[in-house]
Order: sequence, then structure tokens, then C-alpha cells
Amino acid sequence: MSPAGVAQGIGAASYAPFYAGVMLTCVVEYTIDAAKTEAFEQFARTWIGLVDKHGGTHHGYFLPSEGASDRALALFSFRSMAEYETYRSRFGVDPEFVAADEIRDTSGCVLRYERSFMRPVLTALAPD
Repeated sequence: MSPAGVAQGIGAASYAPFYAGVMLTCVVEYTIDAAKTEAFEQFARTWIGLVDKHGGTHHGYFLPSEGASDRALALFSFRSMAEYETYRSRFGVDPEFVAADEIRDTSGCVLRYERSFMRPVLTALAPD
């Protein structure tokens, strides 16, 4: 679908410039220690800045407001797997990345996580 086709989608016009080139969105599902939510929020704010600084677009971290209190999500996008891999190459090497992981490791706020990759689907009202 062309960028114009994306822009015709329901509610998609404001996202068209970004989503037209997106190749992948990383979805990270966390099991967190509900007693350490404050530490998790610090961890999350740090990673939002790092993703945005290093070529991605962070869509946010999401914490429970009702229901299970130990589940959290993060969503961020890169335009290609190559750009994502460049970002990932900084893990364990770049001092900012190491410091962000230390928040998680020192606090114990993350019990486990699982990462998957998705792509957005925006439906056009009419074919191109």
C-alpha cells in the first residue's frame, strides 16, 4: 500500500508519515514485581529516552491500572531490522544502556520478559 493509501485509513492520517516506512514494532511483555513499580517506572523512562535517541520511536510503557498487577508492556518501532540491530548492538557496551539495565538488575523490578516483533496494519477505505 502506498503512503497515500495508508493516509486514507480510518484514523490513520496523523500516523501516515511514520507508519508508511515502519518495518517492525517490538512488543516487550514484562512480568514485574508489583511492589517495585516505582523502580520499573524509572527503568521505563530511561529506556524511552534511549530508544528515541538511537533511531527508534517509543510508543510507551504500559502499567496495570486494573486487573493483574504484575504485567507491563512496552512498544517501540524501528524502520528496519538493520536499524533495530544497530540499536541492540549497544547493549552491554554503551554506558547509558548499561546504566539502564542496572536499574532493572539492582531493583529486581523485572521478574521476566518476552520480546516479539509486530507490524502495524492500517486499513484503507478504498483501494489505491
